[in-house]
Amino acid sequence: MSKLNKKQRELLLKIARETLESHLGNKKMPECKINDPKLNQKLGVFVTLTKNGRLRGCMGNFEPRTPLWQTVQKQVIESAIYDPRFPPVTYGELVETKIEISVLSRPKKIDDWQKIELGKHGVIISADGQSGTFLPQVATETGWNLEEFLSQLCSQKAGLPPDCYKNPKTEIFIYTAEVFSEKS
Repeated sequence: MSKLNKKQRELLLKIARETLESHLGNKKMPECKINDPKLNQKLGVFVTLTKNGRLRGCMGNFEPRTPLWQTVQKQVIESAIYDPRFPPVTYGELVETKIEISVLSRPKKIDDWQKIELGKHGVIISADGQSGTFLPQVATETGWNLEEFLSQLCSQKAGLPPDCYKNPKTEIFIYTAEVFSEKS
């Protein structure tokens, strides 16, 4: 995955902001015509919304079927309206809400949890029909060590026993993310 340039990042953030404002205001999706080949790639994306520095919604997609810019549109709405941890974002909250976009590499299965590099790798844990993920920046934001990070991922996000990452039947995938956000 090659990096997006400043202009491409700014355009994705603009699309996300306009989509959110439009959807919460009049429920319409803004029309975009994007010719940039990088922004038309099918890449995984997570969109994180924060209000006054606190998480307000975060949803993503590892296997998009649409171009990157359209996946950003879909995920910003999902984050604002459908994150089950929070009530829907209201139009009045938009001025205090900041958008962060994480463009993801393709997940790669690993066979040893100790290969995970905190702050570099996002992790997906999957076992017994349940799964969860933490983006790479979660480790940095929380200050957890590797075992704390994985225990929290297993229990908090996947609803599995905290030490499930040590079970050979548990599947572990890693990925990287290019993370950028609106200025404060």
